[in-house]
Amino acid sequence: MTRMEQARIEASGIGKKFFQARLNRSVTVLEKISLSVRPHEFVSIVGRSGCGKTTLLHIFAGLIEPSEGCVLVNGRAMIAGRESAIVFQNPALLPWRTVIKNISYGLECLKEDPRRARAKAEHLLDFVGLSGFGLHYPYELSRGMQQRVSLARALAVDPEILLMDEPFASLDAQTREAMQTDVMAIWEKTRKTVLFVTHQVSEAVFLSDRVVVLSGTPARVHSVIDVPLPRPRDDFVRYCEAFQKCEQRIRAVLSNGT
Repeated sequence: MTRMEQARIEASGIGKKFFQARLNRSVTVLEKISLSVRPHEFVSIVGRSGCGKTTLLHIFAGLIEPSEGCVLVNGRAMIAGRESAIVFQNPALLPWRTVIKNISYGLECLKEDPRRARAKAEHLLDFVGLSGFGLHYPYELSRGMQQRVSLARALAVDPEILLMDEPFASLDAQTREAMQTDVMAIWEKTRKTVLFVTHQVSEAVFLSDRVVVLSGTPARVHSVIDVPLPRPRDDFVRYCEAFQKCEQRIRAVLSNGT
């Protein structure tokens, strides 16, 4: 990134400590994490289980205050809930609301005109491939369909930044790959700035422009690895030599450097 190109997200010296009352001591989870994400870039964060990936994403979302350091969005202090939307591992849909009402929930909170909110929700319903399911309730949908609703709800408020916390972790392998392809297609159309947390290295390579590899606890940025694959990408890219070399490089860092 050149000096003239402003980062969409700039994290500087992020640290996080949690106090454990039972042990009467603080535990450091994140330490001196600094990274930049360019506008419209898709960046994945990988690391061993429990290293602090979700904590870091929640700091970017404004859900958790860092113990030290700061996060800037477009060069300004982040305002929680204004610039970003988050998709959790659990779809977290409201069970008493229909699909269309779940999608429009954020717009209602923003006092959007009800007719415009409904129209936008219906458009997004079709956009994520769920046309015809607007009057269904969450319990009537598969897990993959629920996660599509969650994604549509996040997109409804038109955030600059989309934060995704292992959104496909609970899906079977076939559905997971289908959702990866869908997210890729949605990103190509919307060009949101995306920060994506995952345990699956192949998923990170398939989706991302760059992959941030965190060290063990306390987590630091060990490496930032460029993904040298042209866009747009299709499922067949998973079998090319460049894809496999990139995946192997990340796995080597995870095995030897954390």
